[in-house]
Amino acid sequence: MSAFDPVRSFRKLAYNNALANVRLHRACTALRPGEFEAKRVSFFPSIKATLNHILTVDWFYVDALEGGALGLKAFDIEEPYDRLDELRLEQADVDRRLVAFCEALTPETAMRIIDIQREGRIQRERADDVLNHLFQHQTHHRGQVHAMLAGTSVAPPQLDEFIVSDDARFRGEELAVLGWDETKLMR
Repeated sequence: MSAFDPVRSFRKLAYNNALANVRLHRACTALRPGEFEAKRVSFFPSIKATLNHILTVDWFYVDALEGGALGLKAFDIEEPYDRLDELRLEQADVDRRLVAFCEALTPETAMRIIDIQREGRIQRERADDVLNHLFQHQTHHRGQVHAMLAGTSVAPPQLDEFIVSDDARFRGEELAVLGWDETKLMR
Protein backbone atom coordinates (compact mmCIF):
# COMPACT_ATOMS: atom_id res chain seq x y z
CA MET A 1 0.00 0.00 0.00
CA SER A 2 1.45 3.36 -0.98
CA ALA A 3 1.23 6.52 1.07
CA PHE A 4 -1.85 8.72 1.01
CA ASP A 5 -1.89 11.00 -2.03
CA PRO A 6 -3.60 14.30 -1.15
CA VAL A 7 -4.10 15.30 -4.80
CA ARG A 8 -5.55 11.96 -5.98
CA SER A 9 -9.09 13.31 -5.54
CA PHE A 10 -8.43 16.04 -8.09
CA ARG A 11 -7.25 13.47 -10.65
CA LYS A 12 -10.37 11.40 -9.98
CA LEU A 13 -12.60 14.45 -10.34
CA ALA A 14 -10.92 15.34 -13.65
CA TYR A 15 -11.39 11.77 -14.92
CA ASN A 16 -15.00 11.74 -13.78
CA ASN A 17 -15.59 15.10 -15.44
CA ALA A 18 -14.30 13.86 -18.80
CA LEU A 19 -16.29 10.61 -18.54
CA ALA A 20 -19.48 12.48 -17.64
CA ASN A 21 -19.02 14.87 -20.56
CA VAL A 22 -18.54 11.98 -22.99
CA ARG A 23 -21.65 10.27 -21.65
CA LEU A 24 -23.75 13.45 -21.74
CA HIS A 25 -22.60 14.47 -25.22
CA ARG A 26 -23.25 10.97 -26.55
CA ALA A 27 -26.83 11.21 -25.29
CA CYS A 28 -27.20 14.62 -26.94
CA THR A 29 -26.10 13.22 -30.32
CA ALA A 30 -29.32 11.17 -30.31
CA LEU A 31 -31.54 14.26 -30.02
CA ARG A 32 -34.05 14.81 -32.79
CA PRO A 33 -33.56 17.82 -35.07
CA GLY A 34 -34.42 21.01 -33.19
CA GLU A 35 -34.18 19.53 -29.69
CA PHE A 36 -30.57 20.64 -29.07
CA GLU A 37 -31.40 24.31 -29.54
CA ALA A 38 -35.04 24.25 -28.40
CA LYS A 39 -36.03 26.75 -25.69
CA ARG A 40 -36.29 25.07 -22.30
CA VAL A 41 -36.70 26.00 -18.66
CA SER A 42 -33.33 26.24 -16.95
CA PHE A 43 -30.66 28.78 -16.04
CA PHE A 44 -29.64 28.86 -19.71
CA PRO A 45 -32.49 28.61 -22.23
CA SER A 46 -31.39 25.46 -24.11
CA ILE A 47 -29.19 22.41 -24.04
CA LYS A 48 -27.01 24.09 -26.66
CA ALA A 49 -26.59 27.25 -24.56
CA THR A 50 -25.80 25.29 -21.41
CA LEU A 51 -23.19 23.07 -23.06
CA ASN A 52 -21.58 26.14 -24.64
CA HIS A 53 -21.51 27.81 -21.21
CA ILE A 54 -19.80 24.78 -19.66
CA LEU A 55 -17.20 24.93 -22.43
CA THR A 56 -16.44 28.65 -22.22
CA VAL A 57 -16.14 28.52 -18.42
CA ASP A 58 -13.81 25.54 -18.75
CA TRP A 59 -11.68 27.51 -21.24
CA PHE A 60 -11.56 30.41 -18.77
CA TYR A 61 -10.54 28.45 -15.67
CA VAL A 62 -8.32 25.82 -17.28
CA ASP A 63 -6.39 28.56 -19.04
CA ALA A 64 -5.95 30.40 -15.72
CA LEU A 65 -4.79 27.19 -14.03
CA GLU A 66 -2.25 26.71 -16.83
CA GLY A 67 -1.01 30.28 -16.36
CA GLY A 68 -2.38 31.43 -19.71
CA ALA A 69 -3.60 34.83 -20.80
CA LEU A 70 -6.96 33.99 -22.40
CA GLY A 71 -8.88 35.56 -19.54
CA LEU A 72 -12.22 37.15 -20.32
CA LYS A 73 -11.72 36.55 -24.07
CA ALA A 74 -13.08 33.07 -23.29
CA PHE A 75 -16.50 34.72 -23.16
CA ASP A 76 -16.23 36.89 -26.31
CA ILE A 77 -18.74 34.64 -28.05
CA GLU A 78 -21.47 33.50 -25.69
CA GLU A 79 -22.31 30.40 -27.74
CA PRO A 80 -19.28 29.64 -29.89
CA TYR A 81 -20.71 26.40 -31.31
CA ASP A 82 -24.03 25.84 -33.02
CA ARG A 83 -23.26 22.21 -33.76
CA LEU A 84 -22.81 19.54 -31.13
CA ASP A 85 -20.08 17.71 -33.07
CA GLU A 86 -17.83 20.79 -32.99
CA LEU A 87 -18.66 21.53 -29.36
CA ARG A 88 -17.84 17.92 -28.38
CA LEU A 89 -14.38 18.18 -29.93
CA GLU A 90 -13.59 21.42 -28.10
CA GLN A 91 -14.95 20.06 -24.81
CA ALA A 92 -12.83 16.92 -25.20
CA ASP A 93 -9.76 19.10 -25.78
CA VAL A 94 -10.26 21.21 -22.66
CA ASP A 95 -11.11 18.07 -20.67
CA ARG A 96 -7.74 16.58 -21.75
CA ARG A 97 -6.00 19.75 -20.61
CA LEU A 98 -7.74 19.61 -17.23
CA VAL A 99 -6.83 15.94 -16.79
CA ALA A 100 -3.20 16.72 -17.66
CA PHE A 101 -3.16 19.59 -15.15
CA CYS A 102 -4.57 17.35 -12.41
CA GLU A 103 -2.22 14.48 -13.25
CA ALA A 104 0.74 16.83 -12.81
CA LEU A 105 -0.64 18.32 -9.59
CA THR A 106 1.40 17.95 -6.40
CA PRO A 107 0.54 19.04 -2.87
CA GLU A 108 2.79 22.05 -3.43
CA THR A 109 1.33 23.08 -6.80
CA ALA A 110 -2.19 22.61 -5.41
CA MET A 111 -1.42 25.51 -3.07
CA ARG A 112 0.00 27.71 -5.86
CA ILE A 113 -1.81 31.01 -6.31
CA ILE A 114 -3.68 31.33 -9.60
CA ASP A 115 -4.37 34.69 -11.20
CA ILE A 116 -7.87 34.89 -12.65
CA GLN A 117 -8.72 37.86 -14.85
CA ARG A 118 -11.93 39.59 -13.84
CA GLU A 119 -13.50 42.81 -15.05
CA GLY A 120 -11.02 45.47 -13.91
CA ARG A 121 -9.14 43.28 -11.44
CA ILE A 122 -7.17 40.10 -10.89
CA GLN A 123 -8.70 37.52 -8.57
CA ARG A 124 -6.06 35.47 -6.74
CA GLU A 125 -7.00 31.99 -5.49
CA ARG A 126 -5.26 28.75 -4.58
CA ALA A 127 -5.21 26.16 -7.37
CA ASP A 128 -7.05 23.58 -5.25
CA ASP A 129 -9.85 26.07 -4.56
CA VAL A 130 -10.12 26.94 -8.26
CA LEU A 131 -10.32 23.25 -9.11
CA ASN A 132 -13.05 22.64 -6.54
CA HIS A 133 -14.97 25.63 -7.87
CA LEU A 134 -14.62 24.43 -11.46
CA PHE A 135 -15.72 20.86 -10.72
CA GLN A 136 -18.73 22.16 -8.80
CA HIS A 137 -19.63 24.45 -11.72
CA GLN A 138 -19.38 21.65 -14.25
CA THR A 139 -21.45 19.25 -12.15
CA HIS A 140 -24.12 21.90 -11.57
CA HIS A 141 -24.61 22.71 -15.25
CA ARG A 142 -24.35 19.10 -16.45
CA GLY A 143 -27.19 18.43 -14.02
CA GLN A 144 -29.23 21.11 -15.74
CA VAL A 145 -28.61 19.51 -19.15
CA HIS A 146 -29.55 16.16 -17.64
CA ALA A 147 -32.85 17.63 -16.44
CA MET A 148 -33.51 19.27 -19.81
CA LEU A 149 -32.93 15.95 -21.57
CA ALA A 150 -35.86 14.56 -19.59
CA GLY A 151 -38.10 16.76 -21.77
CA THR A 152 -36.70 15.40 -25.05
CA SER A 153 -36.85 12.17 -27.03
CA VAL A 154 -33.63 11.03 -25.32
CA ALA A 155 -33.47 9.53 -21.84
CA PRO A 156 -30.97 11.34 -19.61
CA PRO A 157 -27.82 9.26 -19.12
CA GLN A 158 -26.52 8.00 -15.80
CA LEU A 159 -24.21 10.72 -14.47
CA ASP A 160 -24.08 10.08 -10.74
CA GLU A 161 -21.71 7.13 -10.79
CA PHE A 162 -18.29 8.04 -9.52
CA ILE A 163 -15.04 6.35 -10.35
CA VAL A 164 -15.01 3.42 -7.97
CA SER A 165 -13.83 0.00 -9.08
CA ASP A 166 -17.31 -1.54 -8.78
CA ASP A 167 -18.65 0.82 -11.47
CA ALA A 168 -16.12 -0.34 -14.09
CA ARG A 169 -18.79 -2.39 -15.88
CA PHE A 170 -20.74 0.81 -16.64
CA ARG A 171 -18.03 2.92 -18.26
CA GLY A 172 -16.34 0.79 -20.92
CA GLU A 173 -17.70 2.78 -23.86
CA GLU A 174 -16.60 6.11 -22.41
CA LEU A 175 -13.14 4.77 -21.59
CA ALA A 176 -12.79 3.57 -25.17
CA VAL A 177 -13.70 7.03 -26.49
CA LEU A 178 -11.10 8.60 -24.22
CA GLY A 179 -8.45 5.95 -24.92
CA TRP A 180 -8.17 5.11 -21.22
CA ASP A 181 -8.28 1.91 -19.23
CA GLU A 182 -9.28 1.08 -15.67
CA THR A 183 -5.67 1.22 -14.49
CA LYS A 184 -5.56 4.95 -15.21
CA LEU A 185 -8.68 5.56 -13.15
CA MET A 186 -7.52 3.64 -10.10
CA ARG A 187 -4.15 5.36 -9.60
